[in-house]
Amino acid sequence: MHGSEAPSPWILRWSPLIAPGSEVLDLACGAGRHMRHLASLGHRPLGVDRSEEALASASAWGTPLQADIENEAWPLAGRQFGAVVVTNYLWRPLWPQILAAVQAGGVLLYETFAQGHETVGRPSRADFLLRPGELLQVAAQGGLRVVAYEDGFLPEPERFVQRLAAVREVPAQVPARWPLA
Repeated sequence: MHGSEAPSPWILRWSPLIAPGSEVLDLACGAGRHMRHLASLGHRPLGVDRSEEALASASAWGTPLQADIENEAWPLAGRQFGAVVVTNYLWRPLWPQILAAVQAGGVLLYETFAQGHETVGRPSRADFLLRPGELLQVAAQGGLRVVAYEDGFLPEPERFVQRLAAVREVPAQVPARWPLA
């Protein structure tokens, strides 16, 4: 079942950016692989997915919310989170809602398929593959500071991805310390 595999190494690496005890939105969470990891760190995950079956598993790690976010109204209007996690999912019309859901001091962790992936597997439609630098553009438009970004090919399993870790900074006199390791 989608979302039952091990957490993404990208999410593992950058989850220390999330403030302790944060409420975290895991969008298109599947069976909750990232919810499990985030709950183990003391966060409060909210997983959104359209699959009732997947959410039954994800509910062990946090709050499930069944919603068809591509065909229905955004179910979290006005809500903000200490982090928003999105992996292996792309629906461009949701960019404004995703960005608005990152609270001041919050983190966006995003990883999904990029152009080139059509040569090695699915998804293969351009609608579901990020264009070069697209995550950087989205973060800039949303007023986020990029802490880490990658765009390239991973061999095992073969896939083309873009990955981003970005923060919504809080104006302060002292520079924020975003840990890199």
